[in-house]
Amino acid sequence: MTSRQQLDQLIDRLRRDVHGVVITATDPDYAEARLVEARPGGAHPLAIVRARDTADVQTVVNAARESGVVLAVRGGGHSAAGHGTVDDGLVLDTSGLKGLDIDVQARTVRAGAGLTAGECVRATSQHGLATGFGDTAAVGISGITLGGGLGLLSRRYGMTIDALLAAEVVTADGQVWEVDAEHEPDLFWALRGGGGNFGVVTAMTFRLDDVGETTGGVLVLPATPEVLTGFLAAAEEAPREVTTIVTIMPCPPVPFVAAEHHGTPVLFTTLVHVGPAEAAPEALAPFRTLAPPLADLIRTAPYADLLAWEEIPSLPFVSRSNFFEQLRLEDAGELIDAAGAGPGPMRLIQLRVLGGAVGDVAEGATAFGFRDRRIVSYLACMAHDPAGLDEATTWADRALDLLDDGDRAAYVNFVGDGPVGAQDCYPPATWERLREVKAAHDPGNLFRHNHTIPPAAS
Repeated sequence: MTSRQQLDQLIDRLRRDVHGVVITATDPDYAEARLVEARPGGAHPLAIVRARDTADVQTVVNAARESGVVLAVRGGGHSAAGHGTVDDGLVLDTSGLKGLDIDVQARTVRAGAGLTAGECVRATSQHGLATGFGDTAAVGISGITLGGGLGLLSRRYGMTIDALLAAEVVTADGQVWEVDAEHEPDLFWALRGGGGNFGVVTAMTFRLDDVGETTGGVLVLPATPEVLTGFLAAAEEAPREVTTIVTIMPCPPVPFVAAEHHGTPVLFTTLVHVGPAEAAPEALAPFRTLAPPLADLIRTAPYADLLAWEEIPSLPFVSRSNFFEQLRLEDAGELIDAAGAGPGPMRLIQLRVLGGAVGDVAEGATAFGFRDRRIVSYLACMAHDPAGLDEATTWADRALDLLDDGDRAAYVNFVGDGPVGAQDCYPPATWERLREVKAAHDPGNLFRHNHTIPPAAS
């Protein structure tokens, strides 16, 4: 057990050696600095270190390893399980690592791990280029990349990890590695889907794709079983230039939907077509003709403008995820009913049809191992306060049962605290290989405050 004196010495060491900022409970910005998305009440870390450079990351990693204090790594703070903070441990906040170097001719960008998707995309989009980082501008690029990265360009250009060319990573021994397909290929393989189990990524080099013309936005449709199943079928049959997200949820009081629909279930859908604007209407027509839209905000706009903005919510919530192949009409009706009549102030069931470029990459080429799955789900139920989380958990588990295909496979970036564990996020052969890489680079399991992959036995 670490004594109070030893902890004080650890803080003094960090204050002395770190170039960035060390925040403790005595500092006025501690209350805000300790918050992350899935834990709005926050944890109470021993200290939060806002790294300014890679040397700071090395300093914190070494201090955590040598002291035995639990280490949490925070990028954008959007971990579905709230892994970006920890009670009585060190939080390494990489959000200050904002370096950005765009090579337009080579179509690459070297991006600091602290950048958000919006910051990176807005910069590269000035050249008509982008990397797909999810669907939310506020998400940190490091966390979404390490888990795989599904977003608005996935069916056209693949997952974020498919655009990752190289990474700078600080491993548990404090060393800095530059890894790619030729240098430490096993570690590079593991970083592409294995989460934060292998080190702290401080910078990444991505391929940039041509997104000069995009058409997309929000299409709100009535929530009926026929429209929902029809939407999923249209998404699967759409050309790979079209990526979709459909969310079943009570309609919030947005001005672009008639007040009579507020509070009742609707299908909030997001569609993005990559390519000439004149080709978009035909590609998107199958979605618009499913039913008279309650709102149609689809327009031709720069890709950066199509990313949604998302603030860290102020209410606690429970989330679940899985992969499934088919939604029956009767289950679609039950999902809609669940979204409309459940606990808490908000419930949502989000479905993303995969395929297209996601399935182009060979199975086993990256640590993301479910390239052949048809649909991935993300379910969330908010509570007014922590006392309501039990009801939210019951709701989320029952809703997930409606999508159960008989296994527990899930997308690691969407997995919160719940019955699905890290091992469910990887095929068996991938899991065993990840454990071997973990044993090689983090045998003491320093990076365990995540969806933990235990090191293979020596």
